[in-house]
Amino acid sequence: MKDLLFALRSGLGWLSTIPVGISMEGIEALMRQVYVFPLIGAVLGLLLGGAAYIAGLGLSSNLVAVLMIAAIYKLCGINHIDGLADFGDGVIAHGPIEKKIAAMKDVSLGTGGAVFVVIIILASYAIISGLPAAMLPMALLAAEVSAKQAMICFAAFSLSLQKGFGQIMIERTGTVHFLVGLAISAIICILALGPLGLAVLLAAQGAALYLVFISKRNFGGATGDGIGATNELARVAALGAALALGGFLPWTLW
Repeated sequence: MKDLLFALRSGLGWLSTIPVGISMEGIEALMRQVYVFPLIGAVLGLLLGGAAYIAGLGLSSNLVAVLMIAAIYKLCGINHIDGLADFGDGVIAHGPIEKKIAAMKDVSLGTGGAVFVVIIILASYAIISGLPAAMLPMALLAAEVSAKQAMICFAAFSLSLQKGFGQIMIERTGTVHFLVGLAISAIICILALGPLGLAVLLAAQGAALYLVFISKRNFGGATGDGIGATNELARVAALGAALALGGFLPWTLW
């Protein structure tokens, strides 16, 4: 239990800007129990959902969307969207795998990365502003849980390409971690959005598997940038599923 709580605290430090502290020992504990990612997503999702509920009491949907996008990156940090930018630079680069990897490692922001980031932010704005106010808090909760589970999915089905934190997660995440995390995520998403929650979760996992394919085709393997990109794409895919299917699938348990 002590190791589990240590992993949860370390996960909050790694996946958010909450100042709980993080160390190599904490990262080791987190990687041993990487299936706790959805639980960390639930904590972040509850905070975001609460902010959305309060904002929705007096603001228009457009302003709520802007505030929630700002809140997401304030709470979760910009490491993952920075990974998306690097991933986009690599994918867009022309030439052999070596050139694509070099573009992904380049610290300068390229056109590909800028386009990927802009599209994700615009998609987030369009979807969040379109979600019903009554659904939005729980949709944010389910989306954050689903995005964190998608990171596990990406790591579990990828091959590591280079050294770093991404390598640690990719090499130590297996099918069992994925399945345990998926079960935890399914419970939380169903509690949040009923049957719609499962659709939201599946959409995020589909996005993760798609990036596994894209990463292998473009780079021959996966890096931490791919994990970050997965978090960003999976969140949007989850929210998009909530918006697209919310009129067809029940989204409450009562």
